[in-house]
Amino acid sequence: MKKINDFLNSVPMLIISGIFLAVSLIEHLGLLGDFHFFIDPAWVSIIISGFPLAYLAIERVVKQFFISSALLITIAMIACIFIGEIFAAGEVAFIMAIGAWLEDRTVERTKKGIEALLKLVPSKGRRIIALPDGTVKEEMVDAKDLKVGDNIRVLPGETIAADGKVTYGQTTVDQSIMTGESLPVDKATGDSVFTGTINGFGSVDIEITKAFEDSSLQKMIQLVKEAENNKAPMQRIVDKWAAWLVPIACVIAFITYIVTKDIVRAVTVLVVFCPCALALATPTSIVAAIGQATKFGVLIKSGEALERMGNINTIAFDKTGTLTQGNLIVSDIIAFNIDENELLLLAASTETRSEHPLGKAVVSSARRKEFALKEADNFVMAIGKGVSASIEGRRIFCGNEKLVQEESNVTISQSVKNTLTALREQGKAVIIVADENTVLGVLALSDALKKESAQVIAKLAENGITETILLTGDDEKTAQHVAKQIGIGKVHASLLPEGKVEAVTALQNDGQLICMVGDGVNDAPALKTATVGIAMGTMGSDVAIEAADIALMGDDVTKISYIKRLSNATINTIKFNIAAAMAINFGAIVLSVLGMLTPVTGALVHNAGSVLVVLNAALLYDRKYQ
Repeated sequence: MKKINDFLNSVPMLIISGIFLAVSLIEHLGLLGDFHFFIDPAWVSIIISGFPLAYLAIERVVKQFFISSALLITIAMIACIFIGEIFAAGEVAFIMAIGAWLEDRTVERTKKGIEALLKLVPSKGRRIIALPDGTVKEEMVDAKDLKVGDNIRVLPGETIAADGKVTYGQTTVDQSIMTGESLPVDKATGDSVFTGTINGFGSVDIEITKAFEDSSLQKMIQLVKEAENNKAPMQRIVDKWAAWLVPIACVIAFITYIVTKDIVRAVTVLVVFCPCALALATPTSIVAAIGQATKFGVLIKSGEALERMGNINTIAFDKTGTLTQGNLIVSDIIAFNIDENELLLLAASTETRSEHPLGKAVVSSARRKEFALKEADNFVMAIGKGVSASIEGRRIFCGNEKLVQEESNVTISQSVKNTLTALREQGKAVIIVADENTVLGVLALSDALKKESAQVIAKLAENGITETILLTGDDEKTAQHVAKQIGIGKVHASLLPEGKVEAVTALQNDGQLICMVGDGVNDAPALKTATVGIAMGTMGSDVAIEAADIALMGDDVTKISYIKRLSNATINTIKFNIAAAMAINFGAIVLSVLGMLTPVTGALVHNAGSVLVVLNAALLYDRKYQ
């Protein structure tokens, strides 16, 4: 039976059904003169397009004990046959088949993102093996056989076969399928690369950091598949309504027959009562929107998450890696009686052996400027204070006030103290650089804000977000400084993971619908607790991505405002579709009771509404969101 059903649902059979229905219409219009077919050609349409419909209705009732809209349509079709309206029965069946085909077309269009991802899954990788004589051997192996720790070589134009880090070479990589970035991204030693992205002009060696099944591309494919399989709350409500619509339709049709004594009117009521347009209103909109988002590197795990995002009025942000770059940089160089470059060179040379994050950040800043660092002798680390070393016979101290005062015996002037206070009030970490005689200068370090962060906050306000909140583990001063710079209204600082959850829960208990945006393991509980959780993909941990409802396959924070605009548009489309479907059905029912519609014209009016809903939803896929 299933094979027969699938065969009758095929496009060629749909075309045949339409041809026979058209022939039946020609006969009904009298265009064939006195000629009449022995059997109405519309019977072919009933068999081809009506059988799958009846099969679906019966299957749902028998196997799932579920009364669906397909049952009501089947009853209407049988009623038309009973009163001899064979063309009307075929028309109902055919137009419903057209509506189903249009819906499938919409779904298939939105699955293009998944298909593109599947095509990008590499089949082979060039593994390199070091030989005892110092040479390397290359071998092509299945991508699935590559393991963590293996090294692969990727030539220009090839697809990268695994997630990893560049160990040799420089190149540019087209990673638009992962992040939505339109321009290639430069990659050098130490940079991360992703499965399925396209290598540019350079040959690079990559050390694999994730197994094939755990790669970013496979994770993205799985997330998109999960999104396609989830249903939105409004869609489930429509399914529940179908159980009431069937008996209500039968009762109204029966009353119409009792009052008017006209069986044709009663059958027409059954035809126009079918909730096809209503049932299509939500799923087609959700699927189209998920497909739209996938094109731009946004993975929405469920239609429910998309709908909830449309109703969000508060957004809470983690700071590090979400609104900031996630890397410490030297933001201020304040020199006293010394050149700024000389100050940075001395500090970086002193810190070369340091394992402290601040020291590493200073060294990185100097190397980015291509400074030739000097040899550091007699390196000493004072825990909780800083480091010191001899640079060309000159003892240099890099650390806090305790280190300078206790180790170098240098007095810190009031003006220097004022400078330190001002920098710390901006949320910056400070390093005092001194020799054995005087303070040479101060370096300030901060996690640089993403340049788009302030723009995102402003855009969110334009799209219905009434409140923005910063939830961070940083100290109060740092958090307040960041919030002030980008326009965030409230700050909750010095939070552990459970503190973020408590803050989110408190807001929800006050009746607010809150979206949480984060990237780290410590954000995962809050992401799961929030009405909607959004994880930053590239910076984000796997734990955060799994906990979130929506994942950004990149660190472009501007996509937060894009998601809100897309969600708002989806909700508006759903509301319009439901309103239009209900208006069309109600009007058609009234006209049917008054005898102004026949089963044939009633089917046309009703199913035209279904087609309108599907086409309107499909527009979401190609809509432009600047």
